Amino acid sequence: MIELNLDNLEDLARGTAFLATGGGGDPYIGKLMLKHQLELGKKVKIISPDEISDDTFACNVLTMGAPTVFGEKAPNGLTSFEAMKKVEEIVGKKFNAIMPIEAGGVNATLPLVVGALSGLPVIDADGMGRAFPELQMVTYNVGDVDINPLVVINDFYETGIFNSRNSSSGEWLSRAVCVRMGGICQVACYPMTAKQIKETSVHNTIKLSFEIGSLIQKARNEKNDPIEEIIRYMSRSNPPRVGKLLFTGKIDDLLRETVNGWTRGKMYLKSLDNKDTLLVEFQNEFSYAKINDIKILAMVPDLICALDSETGEPITTDGLRYGQRIKIVGVSVPPIMRTDKALSLFGPRAFGLPFDYTPIEDIK
Repeated sequence: MIELNLDNLEDLARGTAFLATGGGGDPYIGKLMLKHQLELGKKVKIISPDEISDDTFACNVLTMGAPTVFGEKAPNGLTSFEAMKKVEEIVGKKFNAIMPIEAGGVNATLPLVVGALSGLPVIDADGMGRAFPELQMVTYNVGDVDINPLVVINDFYETGIFNSRNSSSGEWLSRAVCVRMGGICQVACYPMTAKQIKETSVHNTIKLSFEIGSLIQKARNEKNDPIEEIIRYMSRSNPPRVGKLLFTGKIDDLLRETVNGWTRGKMYLKSLDNKDTLLVEFQNEFSYAKINDIKILAMVPDLICALDSETGEPITTDGLRYGQRIKIVGVSVPPIMRTDKALSLFGPRAFGLPFDYTPIEDIK
């Protein structure tokens, strides 16, 4: 079990920002929500999927929308709690646990806020192992977990309930409502049994967030390079991952807009010697990185993370600014995210990209 407190909250926020791969919403917002609950004396119990009982019944809660909107219409956790209770009402069974649908940004911390409000434990597992922009892009669908009932709710407690034919349809329907709700809404979906959680989720990503966030801060304190420390750490994480420094440079051009409930755009980086250019496209999260318009260095589902060159602080797509000096780091994903079925859900072609997936470690 992991204990969340005011002392390690910053590590969690920083680690979730790294795993968000540019998306997931501003981690500062999630940190503030959690800090408020902890200061009120609320407790958050985080348990490993290995510790859950056979009668576990968990709900996924999340914020849907464009990260650029989050700063203006920040979630508070209360409406997410209401959405979860509405799912309970529909299925006729009480939840005894909560899950994050993704490991990055606000959607990694929001379930912890709901855990504090409800008193329910939060399971250290999710459906993405990172952040993705769409509801169907989860490992749960590798095991055919039903997204329904799917409940969306806004700050006025106006509620939409969907019984969609599949998760892609659920994404399409709820995204349209999200846009009508002002580009952000709270969602509860994917009710899951213990067996489904153990077999179809990415395990121990909250623990991973704590470790990454702590590592970055420790490297700073000891005057070491945080990015080098992250890359070294990945080889000894569980499961082991491959970490690579892909590019160092400054933002030379940035195109970013909010479209249909997503933050979409392109970032162009120029190397410090002005010889090379890196293009990174994003749909909330970074989807691929291509150097000199010739060679792709990394692609979804592997992580592409933008970090401040000096501090190692992760930078979200809505935090990108012209002239920033950043380093782009790529990290491999666990095997559950590399099966043929998984890649059909969140590989390059699922994003409309005209190429097949190549693992980051195979790109030389």
